[in-house]
Amino acid sequence: MQQFFAEPSWIKENKVYMQGADVNHMKNVLRMKPGEDVRINDGMGKTYLCCISAYEEKGAVLDIFKELDAETELPSRIVLFQGLPKGDKMEWIVQKAVELGAYSIVPFAAKRSVVKLDEKKAAKKQERWQAIAKGAAEQSGRSIIPEVQKVMTFAEALEAAKNLDVLLIPYELEQGMKETVKIIGNITPGQSVGIFIGPEGGFEEEEVDRAKEAGACPVTLGKRILRTETAGLTALSILMYHLESQA
Repeated sequence: MQQFFAEPSWIKENKVYMQGADVNHMKNVLRMKPGEDVRINDGMGKTYLCCISAYEEKGAVLDIFKELDAETELPSRIVLFQGLPKGDKMEWIVQKAVELGAYSIVPFAAKRSVVKLDEKKAAKKQERWQAIAKGAAEQSGRSIIPEVQKVMTFAEALEAAKNLDVLLIPYELEQGMKETVKIIGNITPGQSVGIFIGPEGGFEEEEVDRAKEAGACPVTLGKRILRTETAGLTALSILMYHLESQA
């Protein structure tokens, strides 16, 4: 069933008064008609089963049938710190990270990042990535829209991660699979987790050392070298399985 997000203020007296681009998507792209059911989420954890009542000039009115018991969030907040990749890879990373349950995504410029964004370009990219996160959250039935934060420097990303309970930094030179299994096995539901992923070419050794000083644990994702767009999603998948198997 199709899901859309609505501002809490749009929900009044068992009705949802939809506004914005989603109304056009609902009416003209999906060609949904009055009488069809949809899921509406308020972005704060509440999901409703609704029926389209009518389209208005710039909006749509939906009747709320009932609140759904939709537990789609991971039992821990996982933040993906992603080194800026080349091309449009970040769009794909954002989409899949949201599908896998990431709570937030932080793009950052590492020393080996080829992409250089000025403030104006970075703001436009962030807006685009946030729109992709919203679409992925709707498609995957998330209860929240994960935030794609502004592009940071590596130092700013480490500072933003300091209040998280566990920091992981997959590193291609790390060898200890048994130690990695132990580190991940000790993560419990409720703990917040940050994952640092380097860009193409990985992290420089000095960056790994700085991450360690900030409390990050180097881990291995196996004997093969993964691309930047694969590494973070692999780590997210491992954590998703681990955390949901304990919940």
